[in-house]
Parts: sequence; structure tokens; C-alpha cells
Amino acid sequence: MKEITVEELKFRIDSQEDFQLIDVREEFEYDTSNLNGENIPLANIILEKDKISKNKPVVIHCRSGKRSAQAIMLLEGHGYNNLSNLQGGILAWRDAYDPDMEVY
Repeated sequence: MKEITVEELKFRIDSQEDFQLIDVREEFEYDTSNLNGENIPLANIILEKDKISKNKPVVIHCRSGKRSAQAIMLLEGHGYNNLSNLQGGILAWRDAYDPDMEVY
């Protein structure tokens, strides 16, 4: 499974690279804090897979990296090969860039 660091994600965001960011946390977690990605909770990832691009890089994240890893394994079973897991999830982002971010 491909992984990227929060530093690599920040570079992609700052460089305005063309990629998709998917947050697989629950809606209430997303509402508490998010990185402006699209919210598709893990339980719905296969039902809503058509919202996820196969034509550009996709970074998937959650709180710590565990649910996003599960999402990637599920999606790879459906032919996705352009996915990266955010190491440490939104907790790592908070620690590196936004210590005041509230994370559920």
C-alpha cells in the first residue's frame, strides 16, 4: 500500500496539484475538523466508490490511518491502483501543522 506523509500532502495542497482527498471518518468527525477533502465514511466506501477518481492520484485519510488503510484495501479489490494512505491521519496533520485543531 502506498503511503504519503503529512509533509507530502501539504506540498501537494500548497502546489495546487491535481489530486483528490477523501476523508473516510464519520460525518460527525468530519464536521468537527477536516482538511477540505470529500467525506465518504468507511462504511459507504464501496457504495460511493464512483465518486473516487481512477484517473488522478487519490489520498485517503482518517483519524490515525487505520480506517483509510481498510478503505484502500477494499477499493484496490475493485480495481483502484492510484490510492495513497496518509500516514498518521488527521492526528499527524494536527501535530505537524495545526496544534489547535479539534479532533474527535
